[in-house]
Amino acid sequence: MPKYLDRAAIVKLEDLPNIGKAGAADLRLIGIRQPEQLIGKSPLQMYDTLCAKTGARHDPCVIDVFMSVVRYMEGAEPLPWWSYTAERKRLLKSG
Repeated sequence: MPKYLDRAAIVKLEDLPNIGKAGAADLRLIGIRQPEQLIGKSPLQMYDTLCAKTGARHDPCVIDVFMSVVRYMEGAEPLPWWSYTAERKRLLKSG
């Protein structure tokens, strides 16, 4: 079974789909140290926290990445981050 389908194999942030060194560093910066901590999080709030902590506005595609890992840890299929772009655009337009 591929590790992405076995959540028990996801033991560090870098094991998550769509997360590399930089993404893991961003997650740690906002207080997420373990993949399980993503469950129930708001990707938009995570993004706002990241921007506030770094003092910079990050590319909105970071929201897509956050959506992908939160949904994955909540049981969704591992999808590429860009699968969430349209949903993010709808959310930001309606919000």
